Order: sequence, then structure tokens, then C-alpha cells
Amino acid sequence: MKDLMGMMKQVGQMQARVQQMQEELAGMEIDGQSGGGLVKVTLTGKGDVKKVSIDPSLIKADEAEILEDLIVAAAGDAKGKLDATLQAKMQEMAGGLPLPPGLKLF
Repeated sequence: MKDLMGMMKQVGQMQARVQQMQEELAGMEIDGQSGGGLVKVTLTGKGDVKKVSIDPSLIKADEAEILEDLIVAAAGDAKGKLDATLQAKMQEMAGGLPLPPGLKLF
């Protein structure tokens, strides 16, 4: 029974850390880029696109499709970085708590 009580205490502590991490994420911004830095996308910690920056040399009417692809690639780069950051924070937060594989807390 002591093990169950200890585990419940750890779960309570983890819930507090998850809430703290969610507050940190609200203020976080992650940058992604493509085209050698010619297209940049900034995401919020929740994955929303906050800003898109396009080098003026890319703005040509007949190359719109290339520009669109670069924007998608930059957003994908930022999303990948955001996911990696979230994963690292979750591992750090879970500490020694035995969680089943694949369990997502949020």
C-alpha cells in the first residue's frame, strides 16, 4: 500500500509540473527555416504560426509555388523542433515515474 501512496504523490507532483510546463509553453516561440534561411516561420509553444518572414529575393510572381513549398518546409522545421522540445521536457518532468510506453500526458 505504501507503494501506491508514493506513486499517487508522484502523480500529484507530475500534474503540478505539467501545469508549470504548459505555462512555459504559452510564452515559448520556436523558429524554423527553409531555403537556406530565406523563409522563416515562428510557431508559438502551442504550434500556432505566429510569424512568416520571406526574403524579398524570393517574391516573384512566376515562382509562387516554390515559395509556398518553402513556407510549408519552414513550418515543418519549426514543428519538428517544437515536438523535440516538448518530448525533452516531458522526459525531464517524468523523472523516475514508471509510465507505460506511449502514454501522452497532454
